[in-house]
Amino acid sequence: MIPREIIEEIRNRSDIEQIIGSCVTLKRAGSNVKGLCPFHNEKTPSFTVYPGSQSFYCFGCGSGGDVITFVMKYNNLDYAGAVEYLAARAGIDIQKDNTRPERGVSRKRVLDMNLCAARYFREQLFSPQGAEALAYLTEKRRLSTAVIKRFGLGFAPNHTFAMLQYMRDHGFTDEELKAGYFESVGGKSGKPYSIFRNRIMFPIIDTTGAVVAFGGRVMDDSKPKYLNTNDTPAYKKGRNIFALNYAKDSGGETMILCEGYMDVIALHAAGFGNAVAGLGTALTADQARLLSRYTKKVILTYDSDEAGQRATERALQQLTDVGLETRVLVLSGAKDPDEYIKAYGATAFSRLLEESRTKFSYRAAGVLSKHNIQNSDEKIAAAAEICRIIAMSASSVERDICLDEAAQLLGIGKDILKQDVERLRRRNERSRLEQQSRDAYSSARGLGDKVNPDYVRNVGAAVAEETILGLLTAFPEHRDAVAKGDVRLTGDDFITAFGKRVFESVMELHADEAGFDMALLGERFSPDEMGRIHKMMRTRLDLTENGKAVLTTSVTTLKNEKALQNAKESGDRMTAIESRLEQLKRIKNKKDNT
Repeated sequence: MIPREIIEEIRNRSDIEQIIGSCVTLKRAGSNVKGLCPFHNEKTPSFTVYPGSQSFYCFGCGSGGDVITFVMKYNNLDYAGAVEYLAARAGIDIQKDNTRPERGVSRKRVLDMNLCAARYFREQLFSPQGAEALAYLTEKRRLSTAVIKRFGLGFAPNHTFAMLQYMRDHGFTDEELKAGYFESVGGKSGKPYSIFRNRIMFPIIDTTGAVVAFGGRVMDDSKPKYLNTNDTPAYKKGRNIFALNYAKDSGGETMILCEGYMDVIALHAAGFGNAVAGLGTALTADQARLLSRYTKKVILTYDSDEAGQRATERALQQLTDVGLETRVLVLSGAKDPDEYIKAYGATAFSRLLEESRTKFSYRAAGVLSKHNIQNSDEKIAAAAEICRIIAMSASSVERDICLDEAAQLLGIGKDILKQDVERLRRRNERSRLEQQSRDAYSSARGLGDKVNPDYVRNVGAAVAEETILGLLTAFPEHRDAVAKGDVRLTGDDFITAFGKRVFESVMELHADEAGFDMALLGERFSPDEMGRIHKMMRTRLDLTENGKAVLTTSVTTLKNEKALQNAKESGDRMTAIESRLEQLKRIKNKKDNT
């Protein structure tokens, strides 16, 4: 645990506007600043930073908190990791309070473990045990020793325990090895074993240079062909990009997005230092936003098979949503960039990059490959599909350019196509507004609420809870009133589990001799939960009526709802008991009559 006074010093030295401003373009809006939210896709800024209270809140997605919460969510860190990050940035030496035990395995411990494992895998690659793997990399894949070392490639021997013993010898426990996704336990034997065995190992390094995870390619016909680290305290799948640590410094405004590790490494070896990959899963919104911090344009080079085409289509949408210019590289004579460069060379690949297709050209070509436009019915179907593609664009300039291209491809007048596109756009807008209305209703009713799933079961109580918690977090006088008993309220009066947790945490911190500090809630609640707590507080701060009468009225409402719920539950129990007694009575009468 990090002492409270150290956390306060770190926050005092970490100006939230400066730190968020290094990640988000902010513009002055009165005494506050606003920008596009880094946590969801939006075109109109709804992300606000409040320098006065050193907090932030997004009115679009509900993200909110202080500078520590922002660093947690933006950099995918736990609370301690975010505090340590800010401390290092501010030049503060953290002395942990060892009188209280650590909860679980820390991110720092996993990073230390990953670094130790990377050294082990590298040693094994250049040992007699790794001879076959090294030959595969140097002879079949034609990688130089310099490239192999640059990417930190290694080898996990085909041994059940050797790697685990090495890690134990370096001070890591079985609990830590399981948390870092190096060790598992056999179902029948109950014995521990190494998860990575007989695989070429690819360290996954984040933009700070830390080894956060590993990918392993099997050396035989075992399945799966690639095995990647699961979620750990240092790594969340779908939030990292392979080789971005190098590509971000490549100096260009374009990145080449590949499907696999070997494609990226082959491209770097051939001089294309702006190549990256998405770590074995379809590109996620988080990965797209991560790329948008370092580049303006992405060229997709996924495989041309059916799975690759689906992945390309998904990636195009994700990249477009974050405002990146996207193009698609179409390979001929090779299945992937690695194979193409080996066959035709780096110069040919460079020319191919210059000829990459626009997003619309790629999609239109896909439509035309499915239809024979010499046939009238097929031509109508192709035109309808291409019009739907054009209608998805929010830019009128882009739509006009695409219409010109579509008219040439189909041999249909541009004005005719434009009429269909505009009709589709009107229909899409109606559907969007209807969905927006449904979403607003669901949100108001608490449907699909992951932070507080109990909300929908008793909306009246949940609304009262949020009013109470907003008042308690925003105004010390209300915390005093509850603490002294002037307003009678306990955790047992709350109906939702989330509301009870927040209340008890707020009052526990209030009772501390140092007093309540909103930032310390971040140690107990996730970033999404902190966003909800800040929403409650921000809602009250934006209102003028926040006196004791509002608090007491909400407490009375909550207690009445609790009493009704208890009465209902008690009645349901009595009904169930009476029903069971009646059933037993019928059974007894039946036996007596036979």
